[in-house]
Amino acid sequence: MIPSPSKQAYVPFVSVANMMKLVHALGIERVLRDLVEEIEADFLRWGEFDKTPRIASHSDVGVIELMPTSDGETYGFKYVNGHPSNTKAGLQTVTAFGLLADVATGYPLLLSEMTILTALRTAATSAMAAKWLAPKGATTMALIGNGAQAEFQALGFKAVCGITDVRLYDIDSEATRKCSANLAGRGLRVHACATAQEAIMGAQIITTVTADKLYATILTDNMVGEGVHINAVGGDCPGKTELHRDILLRSGIFVEYPPQTRIEGEIQQLDADYPVTELWQVIAGHATGRRDAKQITLFDSVGFAIEDFSALRYVRSKLQETGFFDTLDMIADPDDPRDLFGMLLRSQG
Repeated sequence: MIPSPSKQAYVPFVSVANMMKLVHALGIERVLRDLVEEIEADFLRWGEFDKTPRIASHSDVGVIELMPTSDGETYGFKYVNGHPSNTKAGLQTVTAFGLLADVATGYPLLLSEMTILTALRTAATSAMAAKWLAPKGATTMALIGNGAQAEFQALGFKAVCGITDVRLYDIDSEATRKCSANLAGRGLRVHACATAQEAIMGAQIITTVTADKLYATILTDNMVGEGVHINAVGGDCPGKTELHRDILLRSGIFVEYPPQTRIEGEIQQLDADYPVTELWQVIAGHATGRRDAKQITLFDSVGFAIEDFSALRYVRSKLQETGFFDTLDMIADPDDPRDLFGMLLRSQG
């Protein structure tokens, strides 16, 4: 049984092992579709949430961030890092964990790994944006950057948008080989490409998801033709971009939370008042998404705390059904809440 928040001595904990079991039990494509529904539902109540740019501690080699939010009933945060050079030491570029708490009592409701969950919710958010912005009937996606996030993106676009063909490119051919092998038998036609230019040929959707923390030009202006949807995922902190500035000037730009995206996203290359559209407004019907078949749409994705909140609530909702969790003794629970010291004394015996 999941402990009740009203009288709770133990906190449900989803480890990496249990997260993987949960995803396998439900099916990864079902999880991705479910996460899209959860995130859309929370975007539709955007005004209920506390919103702030994530709190970042930058260093020369990476960043460590906290991403908090609350809807007034439940509070959530994610701890996440981004260290691109970690892979050289055999470590993950991104690791994360997250917590939900009951606003009424302050008691934690869930502690969970979020390295895998972040990959899932990032892919779900990308696919959700494309659902609203990509050209109708899109079947082919170019996936530039074939690292840890790539397979999740490919399967998210298959599950949510009906993509049938994925064209892969990475400067590291071993990453492309890895991605191709992992996607084998998943119902996608996978094409390994020798250059980024080759990868985008015939693609209606272009996803860039590279890791290096630098101002990069993964796509130049002449590479991008009219009518495509660009899903820019890799530019997600100050000093880290993937697209040439001229592409932005030709595109309708959609973002999660402008005060954060202007610091971290592709639009850090533009003036602070350059017009962008918040994605939640499109989903709620308050703003137009794609105007016409010739428009270039750009989702400048940096990740936002509400998406993590949605993902954590989704996982918590599946614990009773799946049983894939442990419990942690995280909350001191003396018989008399005023006698914490007495509880400590009695533990000696």
